[in-house]
Amino acid sequence: MPDLSVEQFQRLSQLIYQKLGLSFDEKKIYFLKTRVAKRMATLSMADAKEYLFMLGYADPLGLEMQALANLVTTNETYMFREYEQLQAFANHCLPEVLSAKQARGERKLRIWCAGCSSGEEAYTLAMILQEVFPQAQSWDCEIVATDIDENMLRKVIAARYGCRSVNEVPEEYREKYLIEDGDEWLVRRRTAALVQTLHLNLNDRMAMRAMRGFDFIFCRNVLIYFDDLSRKAVVDHFYNALNPGGYIFLGHSESIGRVTTAFKLKRFENHLVYVKE
Repeated sequence: MPDLSVEQFQRLSQLIYQKLGLSFDEKKIYFLKTRVAKRMATLSMADAKEYLFMLGYADPLGLEMQALANLVTTNETYMFREYEQLQAFANHCLPEVLSAKQARGERKLRIWCAGCSSGEEAYTLAMILQEVFPQAQSWDCEIVATDIDENMLRKVIAARYGCRSVNEVPEEYREKYLIEDGDEWLVRRRTAALVQTLHLNLNDRMAMRAMRGFDFIFCRNVLIYFDDLSRKAVVDHFYNALNPGGYIFLGHSESIGRVTTAFKLKRFENHLVYVKE
């Protein structure tokens, strides 16, 4: 394992923050050491100084930073995670937005799953959409699943999951939207067709500005890895990406109340959600 000095760790953290917007403090030094060790072994490097030089000055296309990003991002997820929040989406927010669109004669719905990891959340939303709104196939409906980790996006495209990922899927949903294949489960083609993948760094201002016209944004358990400054920049982009009347969903431990006052807080049953008026 490379022997990162305090100065080298600070430099590495600074580079990751500048490129990815992710914040790592001294408590994460061992975590980063192990990830850097994997990359150095792959590149046949023995000196951490050499690796940091390459990362900072000899990576013009960002390929090495991308490879490192694939290792330092956390991808713990499963279908129907944080079920109460999904109930608020299915029972209140989604019908409200669909009703307003129908009244205006619109037939387009767009959902952004930001920091989608291996795709369990995106396919959960696709199942709920089809269940709540059977006409989804006749509308222009799209769930855009974005992540910085290219390896995770390949898993989204494969739409194949182990038992742990589908353990919380209600039985009736499992029968309708998944196909058992040995020890794994495949998302049925009709459901998978609703999900499109896009490689996206939430810290990339130009790419984020291109994200527009969404009715819902799910960014759950992602902003906890950002500091206040980069978190505010991301949330500002989310606000601009949402249509008026659109909703943003964060993880249970996350709040944007101290980051921005642009969103209005609404309560549905026992859950709080943020809406753009």
